[in-house]
This record gives sequence, structure tokens and C-alpha cells, in this order.
Amino acid sequence: MSYQVLARKWRPRNFAETVGQEHVVRALTHALDNDRLHHAFLFTGTRGVGKTTLARVLAKALNCEQGVSSTPCGTCSACREIDEGRFVDLIEVDAASRTKVEDTRELLENVQYAPTRGRYKVYLIDEVHMLSTHSFNALLKTLEEPPPHVKFLLATTDPQKLPVTILSRCLQFNLKRVPVDLITRQIEHILQQEGTAGEAVACKAIARAADGSLRDALSLLDQAIAYGGGALRAADVHAMLGSIEQTHVFTLLEALAHHNAQALLERVDLLAQHAADFEGVLADLLTQMHRIALAQVIPDAVDDTAGDRDAVLALARAIAPEDVQLFYQIGTLGRRDLPLAPDAQSGFEMILLRMLAFRPVSATQTPPVASSPVPVKATPAAPATPVPKAGAPKPAQSAASGEWAEIIEALKLTGMTRQLAANCVLQGREGPVMRLLLDASQAHLQRKSAEQQLQQALQGYLGAPVKLEISTGTPEQETPALAEARVQNDRQQAALQAVESDATVQALCATFNTRVQSDAVRVIEKSE
Repeated sequence: MSYQVLARKWRPRNFAETVGQEHVVRALTHALDNDRLHHAFLFTGTRGVGKTTLARVLAKALNCEQGVSSTPCGTCSACREIDEGRFVDLIEVDAASRTKVEDTRELLENVQYAPTRGRYKVYLIDEVHMLSTHSFNALLKTLEEPPPHVKFLLATTDPQKLPVTILSRCLQFNLKRVPVDLITRQIEHILQQEGTAGEAVACKAIARAADGSLRDALSLLDQAIAYGGGALRAADVHAMLGSIEQTHVFTLLEALAHHNAQALLERVDLLAQHAADFEGVLADLLTQMHRIALAQVIPDAVDDTAGDRDAVLALARAIAPEDVQLFYQIGTLGRRDLPLAPDAQSGFEMILLRMLAFRPVSATQTPPVASSPVPVKATPAAPATPVPKAGAPKPAQSAASGEWAEIIEALKLTGMTRQLAANCVLQGREGPVMRLLLDASQAHLQRKSAEQQLQQALQGYLGAPVKLEISTGTPEQETPALAEARVQNDRQQAALQAVESDATVQALCATFNTRVQSDAVRVIEKSE
């Protein structure tokens, strides 16, 4: 007997064998067992998650000679013929190759006739979004008034391309990407049943490479077993996928932990000599950073499938939590920009060097301005800020209100959020709690949305969790808004005085018996 590929051999034959689509299986099971059957079903989801497989199982459940139920017998002639793809009343169509309206009309011209052998005539249309507009119109008429003996099972990877008139007449089921853990367990189960030796690390590497598609995972498994001469080994899988051993990733992380730029670049050169896929290396690096962050919060949640739990826990102790969060953020942004780099290696090196260049401020102290990675630049306050009057707080500021003003500028806030921050003074900070005092005259600025945006901006700036506590009152020192208003007022008065003291202006005023209109004098910022 010829060899049957694993993706076909292990294709589910009933609902119980499906993996990762419990929400769909449950709905279909209840519909079949309670005789609540719709005339049209639409299965959506990415490739290889089980759309056509579930459709075929549903066709068996509808036509099993033992009766309609969620557990077709699998042994009657109808079940066997559906499994073998030769059941006369299951009409399977690949819409990608039959897009013309003539094809659709030809397909539907026999809809009114009763099934030849089965209980229902089932039309399974795969990649239904590929049909033309005229084809959809031809199909729509049948979907509106279907004969009682006809069921439509539609499958697509792109439901957005289906007309709403079609969608509204179908019962839609959205299939999920299969999680890595479920794919890993299925691979291990298949290896056990096939009597094939396999390493756990190799199983997980294939599961990750499948990107949520169980069919792709089984195709990769077939390829890896052939590559390994009948066994599944991690080294063979990495070589086949073009990925790298995780020891390289841990070496990179250790170099980051010790801020050793030379070791980082040496390891990158070594990876380049092995023709590594740097986008894949970066993805592996981010995966391990996630595990490290998890270990810092819940150590018991770190799995040991690959036998590297101790290494992850050691790195969790060696790298500060705020460093891990910053590294992860830089890595995710770098992954987006990596295709724009002159070449993958230099782009990857720049991402690592960026991780070393920026250091988050410790979460246990008020951040000094000098340590901020964001350039500080003064910008004029919004015109709505009032000029300080008699009785207002004195201009002298403590070192901590000065730092608060510079932090506000570094945050690049806008709108109501900036107004809220600028009219506060920093009272103190204890761990993640940051206490601000809002000028009572500006209490209307204290809105939940502005507080949340300010808190999020501070967390991104500090690289650590922040909890804001804002109270209202009369600050003892000047708020950044009042300080900016005072500076602007002083500059305005200086500008007015300079204009009034100008000899030419004085001569004009004397000649025409007029005076300088103060509100017409404006301070013009110099262009940079």
C-alpha cells in the first residue's frame, strides 16, 4: 500500500477527533442532536484549521444511515464513501477554479432534484469568496428559498469579501488558530501512535512554525521525519526550518543581562555564519523575554517542555523587570522595522544595541531628568492657561516641581491630558504610587480619561507600573502651567517695552499722536 501523508491519515473523521475548535463542535453537536439544522453553514478561518474537515464531518452526520446525529457511525456505506470522497450526494466545489456565473448556474441547476442516495444533497463550496459578483447573485436566489433536502456548507479564509446578502443567510462559525500547546500535544500523540521517536523540543519547534495551522504542522512533521531519517530530532528540525538552537538565544540574553556589547556582536556574527533567519531569531528572543517576564511575576507558570526552565529563572533573576519590559518593547518595534534595514544582520544588531543604549529609570525613585531617554524641549503652554495674579504661588520652585515640568515635556502630551499634568505639582512617589496635587482653580481638568492617558504615558516613560493619586488643593510651589504662563507674560512685557522704547516707534507716536496697542505685540519664536 502506498504511503499516506500524515495530514490526510490523521484528518479527523468525527467531531471528537477535532483539535482546538471546541466552540464550533459544541454548536454543531447541539444543532444535530436537537434537530435544529440551518440550511446554510459558513466556516471561516485561516488555512489548515479544519474548515473543510468539519464540513465533511457535518455531511456524514447528516447522511449517516444510522440517522442524523452528532456521532455518525463511520462504518455505513454513506460514511465510508464520504471519507473516501466518492459520495454522490456530496458535491464539493473549489470556487477558486469555478468563478464564472456559468459554472455556478450549472452547479445549481440540479438543486431541485432529490438526493440520489443520501438523506440530504450537500453542496460544499471551498474558498467561496472567490466567486464573482454574478455567481453570488445566482447563489443568493437558492439560499433565499432552498429546497428542504439541500444543505450548503461554505468555507472561506476571507469572509470580508462575501456580500452581506450571503452572510445574512448563513449560520457562521469562526474557527480559531490552534494554540501551540494543542498542536504540540497532537504531534506527540501522532508520534506515539506511529511508533516514531521524537524530541519534545522538536515537537514544539514545529508547532510554533505552523503558526496556528494543524495541517501545516503535520506537513512539517512529515518533512522533518523524512529529513531525520525516520526520527524527529531538534537539530534536524532547526536545520530544516532555518531556525536556531535556543542556546544561541540564551547566550544573547546573557550578554544583554551583563550589558556586554562585544559578546552580543560576536554571537550575531556566529549566527550570520550559519545563515540564520534574523527575523526568526528576533521572534525567538521575544518569546524568551516573555517567559522571563512571566517568571519574574509567577515563577511556577514557566513551563519546562524544552528543559530550559532553570535557564529562564536564572535570567529572570539577572535582568531587572524594567529592563525586560524595555527590551521587549524595543524588540517588537524593531521587528516591525527590520525589513526596512539595509540588511537583516545590521538591522538585528541595531535592535540589540538600542536595548543597551536606553536604560529605564528605577521604579523606586523619582526619575532624574538626565536619565530620560527622551530629549527635553520646552514648548509654549496652551493659551487657555491664566497669567498668575497677585496672591499666586511664588515663582521659586523646589527641585522636584522643576523635574516634573521636564518630565511633562518629555512625555509629549497633548490636549486635556497635558493641561491636567501641567496644572499639577509632584508631591511624592513611593514605589509605583505617584502623588500629584492639582491646583484647585483647575479642578475641572480632573477627568478619568485624562488621568488614564497620563498614567499610561508615565508607565511608558518610566518603563514600570505607575498608579496615579491626584488630589486638589493649593500648591505651595508654582505649577508648570503657572511657570510657563509667568515666563510668557515676562517675555510679552519685555517685548512691549522694547517696542515702546524704540526710537522709530516713539517718533511715529509723536507725529501721529497715537500710542502702541499692547495686545497687538506678539512674541515670535525663532525657527530652529
